[in-house]
Amino acid sequence: MVRQPSINAQHRTPLSTERIIETALRIVDGQGLSRLTMRRLGDALEVEAMAIYHHLPRGKEQLLDGLVTHVASAPAQADGAAPGSWRDVLRAWAAAYRGRLLAHAGVLPLVVTRRNPAALTTTVASLREVLRRGGVAEETAAVAAHTLLGYVIGHAALEVRDTGEDGADRAVDWDARFTAGLDLVIGGAG
Repeated sequence: MVRQPSINAQHRTPLSTERIIETALRIVDGQGLSRLTMRRLGDALEVEAMAIYHHLPRGKEQLLDGLVTHVASAPAQADGAAPGSWRDVLRAWAAAYRGRLLAHAGVLPLVVTRRNPAALTTTVASLREVLRRGGVAEETAAVAAHTLLGYVIGHAALEVRDTGEDGADRAVDWDARFTAGLDLVIGGAG
């Protein structure tokens, strides 16, 4: 069956890769990753699913990579920070990044399991630069940047799984646990 263009089609925002990714993210956030299909995405965009392939020639694989990049690429701002405030910059970044991952928890399994190193390259480089500007040696900064990123992603993944207890028969205070672990990671960097 061929769809007739809707009356709103002439007033619709043109299809772009960014619009496709953002719409897919809304589907995943609202309905879960398993509900993301090219047909459902096409319906949400008010286009035939095949129109998506013009912007994403590799189809769903490219769409999933785009979701990972959209959610996981979040550089820390090294510019304008006072020389002694690098720890505060990293704490603020980590809290915001955790919030971003939790807000898009449906994409988190992709962040953890998909091989898409380009999605994290800018983020790791920015963390390394904050550390380097804070006086941390280059080699240590590189290790600390990866460790910090791994900590935040791993903590968010465990938080989303929320078992409700930490093995000691008590509820987990995820905020307190995150802050305590973050202090350990950042404190160990320098």
